[in-house]
Amino acid sequence: MKSNFTALICLILFSACDKGRENSNGNQAFLNIQTSELSEQAESLNPIIPGWFADPTIKKFDGIYYIYATTDNEMLASGAPTVWYSTDFENWYNYTMEIPSLDAVNLRNYWAPDILKGDDGKYYLYFGNCQMGCNIYGYVSDTPVGPWKKLQKDDTPVISHGFPREGFPSLDAQFFKDDDGKIFAYWGTWVHYNGGYAVGELNNKTMNSITKAENIPPAQTPQPFEAPYMLKKGEKYVLMYSGGSCHDETYNVRYSYANSPWGPFTPGANNPVLSTTEDERVHGPGHHSVLQEGNDYYIVYHKHDYPMTRGGLARQICVDELNFKNDSTLLAVKPGSTSLSKLNTSSLPEDVAYNALATATSSYNLEIPDLNYTYSPDKAVDHNNATMWKAASNVLPQSLNVDLGAVYPVKRIATSFEFASYYYQYQIEYSVDGENWNLFADRSDNRTPGSPMLDNGDVEARYLKLTILATEKTGLFSAVWNFKVYSALFEIPLPQLMNKASVNPPASQALREQLIDLDAEGLNAGDTFASVENKGTYGGKFNKEGQVSITEEDGTKVFQFINGALILNKPVPESLAWNGAFTVSAWVKNPEVAQDGECLASWCDRYKFGLANSYNAFFYNSAHYGAAGHLDSHFDMPYKQLPEADKWHHLVLTFDGVTERVYVDGKLDNAQIMTLASQIENAKLIVGSSDAGEGYSGYLASLKFYDRGMEREEIQTLNRESSPFR
Repeated sequence: MKSNFTALICLILFSACDKGRENSNGNQAFLNIQTSELSEQAESLNPIIPGWFADPTIKKFDGIYYIYATTDNEMLASGAPTVWYSTDFENWYNYTMEIPSLDAVNLRNYWAPDILKGDDGKYYLYFGNCQMGCNIYGYVSDTPVGPWKKLQKDDTPVISHGFPREGFPSLDAQFFKDDDGKIFAYWGTWVHYNGGYAVGELNNKTMNSITKAENIPPAQTPQPFEAPYMLKKGEKYVLMYSGGSCHDETYNVRYSYANSPWGPFTPGANNPVLSTTEDERVHGPGHHSVLQEGNDYYIVYHKHDYPMTRGGLARQICVDELNFKNDSTLLAVKPGSTSLSKLNTSSLPEDVAYNALATATSSYNLEIPDLNYTYSPDKAVDHNNATMWKAASNVLPQSLNVDLGAVYPVKRIATSFEFASYYYQYQIEYSVDGENWNLFADRSDNRTPGSPMLDNGDVEARYLKLTILATEKTGLFSAVWNFKVYSALFEIPLPQLMNKASVNPPASQALREQLIDLDAEGLNAGDTFASVENKGTYGGKFNKEGQVSITEEDGTKVFQFINGALILNKPVPESLAWNGAFTVSAWVKNPEVAQDGECLASWCDRYKFGLANSYNAFFYNSAHYGAAGHLDSHFDMPYKQLPEADKWHHLVLTFDGVTERVYVDGKLDNAQIMTLASQIENAKLIVGSSDAGEGYSGYLASLKFYDRGMEREEIQTLNRESSPFR
């Protein structure tokens, strides 16, 4: 979309991940996985983390495994800086780390972290951030989880944007310590047109600067994209990296090798060594790190979710064996087909809820072209981090009910909600007979995030009921990856770690009403006017700016937009924030459908964060954002069949919190799975233009706005009943 963004912001939006193939519904070819096949993944522990995380770095310090990763599926992978830790490689616990912000901007991006233990016994954390150029910043702590202090008080990056060559984006840094104690950094993203990866030597005294650096010629790492990772096998230096497009099935892991950490590197013999599997259970794997346990190697990487969110926005972390033919030759990784039993040393008591009978007040059924999938309640008790129960809508409260099949002692319940870094307010009740209920845990006032949430008690129960009452963020669903029940307590690693309570109140709930009802009834053609009443429940008036007139077209009084807009004189409703559901319905006639612009309605602030899923608006043009604009072609949604120019059409854009759809004249035109982080603070609800002036240039008979999603039948009814030409 037309905007005033700088070239830097364009980089942040992952705009370079454009080499792969994409289907318009965002699921790409990932449609042949059946629910039964997904459940089989539980045996291999993949994904190993219950949540949306990417770009994993795995380390083992003092007998504890740590996974540092990008928090995904919100604000273009700009979630909280969290770490996962485990002693048995099966049961992982999430902690939100304390990281001081930058002085110039509020720290938001925490991308692709890595960590080192220095010769001084301290821990050094590095991660990428693109708010003031794409830089790598460094922090230090006495523990692997913080609290962290800046390595440079003046916010000087450890690796700055434009180093070692002008314009080079410094992201995806990974550090390698050689046998002689020297520490090397490898970094780079979008390197297929940025001159190849970079390598430099870290000052191992200060740990805060690179003493020298150079680019690795692209020919030495064919088909590169991002995420370099160095390991040493014998006397060979093996530089692994990700190629293809991070948004689709072409993403993969490749490697080259050398006799020196500086290169020159020779491409590996059998690239890629990790890629989308034939059955597509593992889709778009890449951006990895490697764990070495004795003589065994394991590759820890992310893959796309299933069903796949548009543009690969929601990723999950997996682990598989990594094997060598010799020191300079990697064998192809076979996801899910090799044993991880050496890593999994869990001694937890039996989960008595495993595969128990589970029901719920509602379940979300995802039905779009070529895909029908239900987030059913049994998925909360299947020990599979790839699946979850999700309620049918964001209406609260919602309940998950579990029948253990017999009466058991219940002493601990572990609940993994969909988003680990946001709090959920809930209650857990128990019963012996399914009729008389008592309270096991009352978290109705909870404001502390975490995964899993642990609730202890000492009761006898056969039936358990989890009721979700509120969420921290607007539009989040009642959704649970895992609901586990134990008859005995057990030791938790790092019990001193406690997440801080959020200062945010629970999110406002949608009114599920027609907030906006705008038409030209009561006005006369040719009338001059300064404002128009909103007849919807939200009230207020639309003030005219620029050239908007009342005219008669095809026997109906309509608004004609030439170079103007109608702007509501009230704040954007809170129910439209973050992942809030909505439906926008418009009767329009555009004499000429342009390639760009032509915004029918806008209600977000694109400049608040400038990140793809923090913005959404409704368009009528022939571009990639022709129906729904999200600031990035990988997340935008076009019309499959462009509505014909100079004819009246009923256009509807609806989002229920999971699926975004556009209907043309009552028929589904396009759909995609999407998660939003809509920024409405200081935004305006605008009809006939975007916040960047992308004006509509046609006729508008009516516009209606609801703070809920709509199903096909309701949209078809709206199509019939709202027509001005009945």
